[in-house]
Amino acid sequence: MIDKKSHTPEFIDEFLHRLRVERQYSHHTLRSYAVDLIAFEDFLGKRRKKLTQASVRDMRSFIAKLRTGGLAKSTVVRKVSAVRSLYKFLQREGYIEKNPMLALRSSRKEEKLPKFFTRDEIDKLMAVFNTSDWIQARNRAMMETLYGGGLRVSELVSLDDDDLEPGSSAIVVGGKGKKERMAPIGSYARKSIDDYVELRNNAGKRADGERALFVNARNGRRITDRSVRRILRKALLQAGLDAARSPHDLRHSFATHMLQNGADLRTVQELLGHRNLSTTQIYTHLTTNDLKDIYNKAHPRA
Repeated sequence: MIDKKSHTPEFIDEFLHRLRVERQYSHHTLRSYAVDLIAFEDFLGKRRKKLTQASVRDMRSFIAKLRTGGLAKSTVVRKVSAVRSLYKFLQREGYIEKNPMLALRSSRKEEKLPKFFTRDEIDKLMAVFNTSDWIQARNRAMMETLYGGGLRVSELVSLDDDDLEPGSSAIVVGGKGKKERMAPIGSYARKSIDDYVELRNNAGKRADGERALFVNARNGRRITDRSVRRILRKALLQAGLDAARSPHDLRHSFATHMLQNGADLRTVQELLGHRNLSTTQIYTHLTTNDLKDIYNKAHPRA
């Protein structure tokens, strides 16, 4: 017998709270989950049902509605994944006895190659920033760190000054699931960070008691991932590059360029903080020319 309360809004709030606290999901991901789950809740509401009353037929109807709504397959997969995760949570916590999503087969996401910047595009992007100004120095340091260490934007904005290793081009990064890793970020990123910190401190722009490495220009508090995305978009426009690109594309570029220059997949997996090698294998999309160059250098009879 289910003895827990069946109050729909609390389910979603509690689920998102768990994802934020226990799984360390980013604000961007949590917002997407919230939108998807509220839309599903509205769908059930029109059927006069609560989340705890959903049937397999309801699930099939919801998925069918998504598939015929003109959405990209990847968007449909994301929305279904959000609902699937919620129902695993509801069953695990005892809010429901049977999980109606278990009767449905998982949708396969479209195989999409990750977007990445070329090395020339990286140079154009970094050249946009005038580092004599502390704000521009901060922006350059953030972009260099995203690319130099292959960081997620959520990892970048979570960095504190104390995460910098003294005299080293490495930082302590708190990844998903509270899993920390030591990430080398390279000499370019480290110099950019040092220059920024000096300018920031001289200008007294960090709020009292704030530990964050990268701070907001307006209030001196920790910068948000939304601000980083906005800053990148503006810089891309100035550089004459595609403004639709995201900070995560800098992470894709890190992995791609490492592999193109001969790094093995296991090393890239560790540097990215991936739990499974299968997650990293999406980056093995070297061009034919790259493969030919490696073959010519490595094979004794090339």
